[in-house]
Amino acid sequence: MLEELQRRNYSESTARAYMRAVKGFAERFGCSPDRLGAEQIRQYQLHLIQRKLDWKTIEQQTAALRFFFVKTLGRPLMAENIPFPKTPQRLPSILSQEEVGRLIAGARSIRHRALLMVLYGTGLRLAEVCHLRVSDIDSQRMILHVREGKGRRDRDVMLSPVLLDTLRAYWKHRRPRAWLFPGHDKVTRQFVDKPITSGAVYQACQEAAKKAQLTKHVSPHALRHAFATHLLEAGTDLRTIQVLLGHASIKTTTIYLRISQRHIGAVTSPLDSLELNRDRES
Repeated sequence: MLEELQRRNYSESTARAYMRAVKGFAERFGCSPDRLGAEQIRQYQLHLIQRKLDWKTIEQQTAALRFFFVKTLGRPLMAENIPFPKTPQRLPSILSQEEVGRLIAGARSIRHRALLMVLYGTGLRLAEVCHLRVSDIDSQRMILHVREGKGRRDRDVMLSPVLLDTLRAYWKHRRPRAWLFPGHDKVTRQFVDKPITSGAVYQACQEAAKKAQLTKHVSPHALRHAFATHLLEAGTDLRTIQVLLGHASIKTTTIYLRISQRHIGAVTSPLDSLELNRDRES
């Protein structure tokens, strides 16, 4: 299965997640997964739902099982027995610009401040921020290069002067070499030649949110949502936002139309056009 994932050029993180999912499936029944079939898949999917896992997690587990049976074992007819769940379409909670400002101000160090500003100032995905290199900063063109983002696609995003000033201050203070945000050894408290972990970035968000006394759920992805929503409310067109976010389809980007205060608030309710006696009691 690993060879098949590599042959199709899946990312390392996706390959690990798929391998882990099939391993969990096999361990559930104490049997090699190639000896299991449609009934075990049905039971396992129900088991995942009963565990009340996030629907995105269940969706990924389903994709992994489909890959294993259809691509690795060459059983295309098994796809009918591995249905994707219909996932709820929940709208994300959006931080206001004032809340984002408080969050950044709550960062405990220049490193964390730079991390939060990159997340909000570029709209990059968590994994993309973790794998940024110092050489990805193009201060001449005011561009930040994203290497092999989701779907192995490269793209460029804008580099704001405010963010560049913060990154320069951070670089002078910590002097990162290859990785813009290298990992940190907890014992020696020195940088290591590995990118920062997603858990460390998430923790930085949580610590800053706590200090800022924010009540909304704050995560690296919440800053990506805020970036897109605030751009849309400022008048940026959807196509440009799609390119900046690295969405393969503009359909994914249209979710921000459903949460943009500028677009929703600009619509007049038909109730306002009715000539009602406002003094009449209902």
